[in-house]
Amino acid sequence: MNTVTRAILDRSSEPRLRAPAPPKAVLDLALACAARAPDHALLRPWRYLVVEGDGLQHLGDLFAASASADATEAQRDKLRKSPLRAPMVLVAVASPVSHPKVPAHEQAYSCAAATAYLELALQAEGFGAMWRTGAVAESTVVREGLGLSANESIVGFIYTGTVDTRKPAVPRPEVAEFTSNWPG
Repeated sequence: MNTVTRAILDRSSEPRLRAPAPPKAVLDLALACAARAPDHALLRPWRYLVVEGDGLQHLGDLFAASASADATEAQRDKLRKSPLRAPMVLVAVASPVSHPKVPAHEQAYSCAAATAYLELALQAEGFGAMWRTGAVAESTVVREGLGLSANESIVGFIYTGTVDTRKPAVPRPEVAEFTSNWPG
């Protein structure tokens, strides 16, 4: 089995992350891997925001500000603290470009593929990652606070750092459970 296949089969979401975050050289390598994702017409319809240091607290403040009007202070505090679960958060942004043959949804899929490559590369370099979304990814407050344009969307918040403790292995489905032959 080659190393790419092994990396994919070993991939897991790691929720328990601590410092250090990936250094610049590793992050640049992982982002270069992201740029190899399928990308019809070479539009590069994605970008990444790197959040670390004080930026994590600011991101938490945006998350808390996005809470509904009836949210409790405990719920707001949980949102405020969530980016602090890792030393670095990468915000994956789908940034579609107007194109007659490549619809915006296909460009968002390209961003998702790029983000999966990014996670695999981080893991291959010895770091853990956890892809998170939730209501904050859909929030206008968060999107505007991060400086996204009206046509951009958040595909995910990639929490990354050094794995503190590995979580138990997650059972994976057998191929036959999600595959069938089409007779057409």
